[in-house]
Amino acid sequence: MVATLTRIFGLEHLTLAEDVVQEALARALQTWPFYGVPKNPAAWIMRASRNLALDVVRRQKVFRDKQPEIVHLIEQSNPAPDTAVFPEQEIADDRLRMMFVCCHPLIPAEAQVALALKTLCGFSVAEISRAFLTTEAAIAKRLTRAKQKIREEHIPFEIPAGEELARRLDGVLQSLYLLFNEGYKASTGEKLVREEICDEAIRLTGLLAEHAAGNQPKTHALLALMLLNAARIPARVDGEGNLLRLQEQDRTRWNQSIIARGMFHFAKSAAGDEITEYHLQAGIAACHCAAPDYGSTDWRQILSLYDRLVQFDDSPVVALNRAIVVANIHGPKAGLDAVAAIQDLDKLNSYYLLYAVLGELEARLSHLQAAARHFRESLRLAEIKSERMFLSKRLLACEELK
Repeated sequence: MVATLTRIFGLEHLTLAEDVVQEALARALQTWPFYGVPKNPAAWIMRASRNLALDVVRRQKVFRDKQPEIVHLIEQSNPAPDTAVFPEQEIADDRLRMMFVCCHPLIPAEAQVALALKTLCGFSVAEISRAFLTTEAAIAKRLTRAKQKIREEHIPFEIPAGEELARRLDGVLQSLYLLFNEGYKASTGEKLVREEICDEAIRLTGLLAEHAAGNQPKTHALLALMLLNAARIPARVDGEGNLLRLQEQDRTRWNQSIIARGMFHFAKSAAGDEITEYHLQAGIAACHCAAPDYGSTDWRQILSLYDRLVQFDDSPVVALNRAIVVANIHGPKAGLDAVAAIQDLDKLNSYYLLYAVLGELEARLSHLQAAARHFRESLRLAEIKSERMFLSKRLLACEELK
């Protein structure tokens, strides 16, 4: 809705489009409990947004010269109450345009993904700050600067072509990658997995892969990564919502049809000579999906892929994941050494998984006091209910054995 109204209002009025949609959603929350959920909720909300937009256009002087054109665009169709105000293809194209607007090279690089996550995906400032391991204030400043740059530079609302497309596609893919990650391992809330966010990331990436602008090997690699990870979602928690580690998961619950789709796009990603971090991460996910049980996992192949991945992404989070693989091959002491060797390890000081990993490795060495200390710190930092329950059990086990 924001993307479609932005096309109509003009990109310089992006904030106004966001405000109108937010108001429409608020009205839905106020009226639906009393009058019932409409047959087509999306059409209801879009119609409410359209009507609010018309009110704004007729009221504000800034739109006086454009009013006839804008009113015509908004009222160009008059469908039945339960049908969409704008055609699906039109909305799909608007979302693709918005993806590339957010990743325009005139917008500071550190603000591009934040803007896409906020504008296109509906993330809160808090969720974005957690994805970037930074403060909410820093993200708020990035978003303000990005919108200011859009106004100042009169950035067009379009899908680019040629070299311009190539420059912007990487930012679009990173935005979609972070969107999926937030759904696959939510940063806040009651649920570990937010499947609707994962589904939306997969849908948007599929939309991009089908379009001439995005039909490239790295797009298919990212889509493969998402699908192969999403296929394992049903087994990540038990019937009571408790977190299950990879070795505890019932692999018969992994969605084989989604795995097949992932492998299809993984094969398509092999075209050409370019290898990206999405190829390597999809390869890691494929190794897990190909193993019939935990003991059969090809950890050495996974470590080889991680060794190449750190050349693309030297972030401490990737290095931490690599340390877990090292521990699975060479033992917990080697894993602890790999953690200690991570550059910029201090950036993970507020990252609960660092202490969860340290606790697991210390527990495997029977260093129960140290393990309990790490689990206690991880529990303090964790926010998801299922993760806190899991860490509480691990902490209790260590304390009982001390």
